[in-house]
Amino acid sequence: VFKRRREVELKHGRISMLACIGYIVPEYFKWPGYLSPQMGLKFADIPNGLAGFSKVPDVGLQQWVAFIGFLELFVNKPVGDEPGNYGKGNLGLLGVLGPVKDPEARKKKLSAELANGRLAMMAIMGMLFQDGLTGSA
Repeated sequence: VFKRRREVELKHGRISMLACIGYIVPEYFKWPGYLSPQMGLKFADIPNGLAGFSKVPDVGLQQWVAFIGFLELFVNKPVGDEPGNYGKGNLGLLGVLGPVKDPEARKKKLSAELANGRLAMMAIMGMLFQDGLTGSA
């Protein structure tokens, strides 16, 4: 039971860390060009935060759901008995940087990931509530 809960905690933490980055980066950078050329919708036309969901075409949201489902079902397979280990190596970069071999450094990095994930879960909830109440994050 603990292993499964730790794995879920790590996954939610990783998603929350990406969500925080995804919430902050569009404040400073938008891709040039069109999100949907047929609709004449540019990336710059999509508002930040929760308001963006109403502007992105449904097909675009469905593509995200299909992509994430593909990753969950076919790409991210657990490796070994360690919770949250998908065999992607250091920083999850498809093994480019290789695994952390030193046990003490590995323990420290995994503890930092867990703590940062917990913080990111709280941070993204705060950003979502702020955006929902005030209309801006």
